[in-house]
Amino acid sequence: MKYTKEEVIQYAREEDVKFIRLAFCDVFGRQKNISIMPDELERAFKYGIAFDASAIAGFGDEVKSDLFLHPEADTLMPLPWRPEHGRVVQMFSSITYPDGSPARCDTRNLLKKAVLDAEKAGFSFTFGTEQEFYLFRLDEQGNPTDIPCDQAGYMDIAPEDRGENVRREICLTLEQMGILPESSHHEEGPGQNEIDFRYAAPLTAADQAMTFQRVVRTVAGRNGLHADFSPKPLADAPGNGFHINISLQPFPDEKVFNSMIAGILKNVKDMTVFLNHSADSYKRLGSHKAPRYISWSAQNRSQLIRIPAAFGQYRRAELRSPDPSANPYLAFTLMIYAGLDGITNHLPLQPAADLNLYKASPDVLSSFEHLPASCTEACRLASRSDFIKAHIPAEIIASYCHK
Repeated sequence: MKYTKEEVIQYAREEDVKFIRLAFCDVFGRQKNISIMPDELERAFKYGIAFDASAIAGFGDEVKSDLFLHPEADTLMPLPWRPEHGRVVQMFSSITYPDGSPARCDTRNLLKKAVLDAEKAGFSFTFGTEQEFYLFRLDEQGNPTDIPCDQAGYMDIAPEDRGENVRREICLTLEQMGILPESSHHEEGPGQNEIDFRYAAPLTAADQAMTFQRVVRTVAGRNGLHADFSPKPLADAPGNGFHINISLQPFPDEKVFNSMIAGILKNVKDMTVFLNHSADSYKRLGSHKAPRYISWSAQNRSQLIRIPAAFGQYRRAELRSPDPSANPYLAFTLMIYAGLDGITNHLPLQPAADLNLYKASPDVLSSFEHLPASCTEACRLASRSDFIKAHIPAEIIASYCHK
């Protein structure tokens, strides 16, 4: 349900809400929040709530450090794991400078701008996400271990799959928050799981991706487990992917769809540091079905971009290189602009790579460009890229490339 400001205030009064969490994230996509009491809601909507930006990664230093959070009423959702009496709710917030202008490092605002730019060009993008995570046991002190909760494999069932009840609780919790998962299953790694979401508008999909990780960690903790979204939790097992499905609504003709894919393929090397920003990200790429080469194909999971079997409005392209450490607002922003680059310049789509790149010979592989092999290489490409400079503020580039 989409609420107005007046309805949020009424909801807080009628539903015994005692704490309102104003959620946002740093430039790397780590969620943050500040809690306010119901009596502060009117002030928050009218003026915003100040916070110390110098303590948030990528938001600047102590000079001119005041920024303001402005809750967005239509993102209101309850936090079901908190008490029903004295309830806790959350709203995502936009970030401004004291004069009311948008903060340059507010990545959610960058995605808003990308959506508007796409609409001006006559296009509407939607996204569906698939995130993988491991469930590890805790030690006697309650600290995470690297011992998986089970030894099950791809789409196994209980009793081998010990994450089944956790996934069920995650999905039911999300439903209570107004977020509808599409499917869930055990993944290939021991203790590894995946939950997928139906496509949604960019801001909604990014907000859901942020909320999802928080819900998973909360539910796992309640079940005596640790949820790990890092790119490569176990050296000899599959890494965690954040597969992003992108589509155009209403579905355009095939040439436009192909040009969108061509634009993403053209710019993906320059985008990679924002899709894979940790050193462990590059241990994942190129192993256990994580892509390494810049290629595409229909229904082929060895490719960077896969075109799943679907028709009409369900036709989409799946980018398989991002991992869950990515900031979804930045990832979606860059995918929109890369897709627009392909569409507006009528870029032709390279021939499909209808072969298994995991088993191809070195001679065959040598004909393909590959993704950056390290964070250092990815940073070098991003820092020199006119495409990145046109769409990502210099402060954010510096945060990623000069950590």
